[in-house]
Amino acid sequence: MKALITGITGFVGSYLLDELLVRMDWKIWGAVRTAPLSPLVNNNSLKLVQVDFQNEDDILKCINEIKPHYIFHLAGQSNVRLSWEDKRQTFDINMMNALNLLEAIRKSDVANTVRLLTIGSSEEYGFVKPELLPINEETALNPQNPYGISKAAISMLVKQYHKAYGLNVIHVRPFNHIGPGQKRGFVTSDFAYQVAAMEAGKMDQTFRVGNLVSKRDFLDVRDIVKAYLELIMHGQGGEVYNVCLGEATSIQEILDFFVAEASVKINIETAAELIRPVDIPLYIGDNKKIFEATSWRPQYSLEKSLTDILKHWRERIRE
Repeated sequence: MKALITGITGFVGSYLLDELLVRMDWKIWGAVRTAPLSPLVNNNSLKLVQVDFQNEDDILKCINEIKPHYIFHLAGQSNVRLSWEDKRQTFDINMMNALNLLEAIRKSDVANTVRLLTIGSSEEYGFVKPELLPINEETALNPQNPYGISKAAISMLVKQYHKAYGLNVIHVRPFNHIGPGQKRGFVTSDFAYQVAAMEAGKMDQTFRVGNLVSKRDFLDVRDIVKAYLELIMHGQGGEVYNVCLGEATSIQEILDFFVAEASVKINIETAAELIRPVDIPLYIGDNKKIFEATSWRPQYSLEKSLTDILKHWRERIRE
């Protein structure tokens, strides 16, 4: 099997690479904007190719040379807060690059055979009335931020390209990713980093937090990449699938876990700049559709995920 992965150097991409490398029958190409200074892994099954995703011809050339069986389109701008700060960049990276990829596939030599997985977000659903929870794939889209709007646009493009051109493309809406190695700017990494820095004496022992009441459906990245692999192989073209745990946890509960695990006493302080302009009180997904389509089931507990995230940041801070 030949796979092309965009965003292979990112948080999710690195885990998907690890998942594929343990399977002996996969050859992997990673599409990157610039070549990394050092190899991602020492493995002959991986090759990196430089591709400009703002250039449709460049993408087309890459696809025709590789002739992949599967394309995982993971590249994108994934930070909600940043999407408010730079809306144009968010749409260029998320929507326009996805459109360029779809057009390149449509014109490619493998248009009739390649399977494409595009990555959306639970943020596409936006505000959902409590009586309509949990959120399933038929829930009306009502995104509340530029990031969610950009991802909703991709889901609509996917449906159009499947219906109009017969492209075998699947769109996923993962709920909140967590896991060791996630960069700062996301709640679990931000909390774990602060704890590790406080323990090392590199930060004042005050937690600066935003809205703690919100509840989210958190899922470990190691479970997410297994879901992506199952869906690209067994999902139905033109369909959308939620990737979620199906349980909601409050930000307060996440904070309480890290405070309890800390080896120092921590104070809590609300920071106005950390509160989103628009926030959704509750996200909980319905995973029945992916359960019916595949054999995938989440394996990582929330406690295991948070423990591993804190361990990662403690090791990073000590370096």
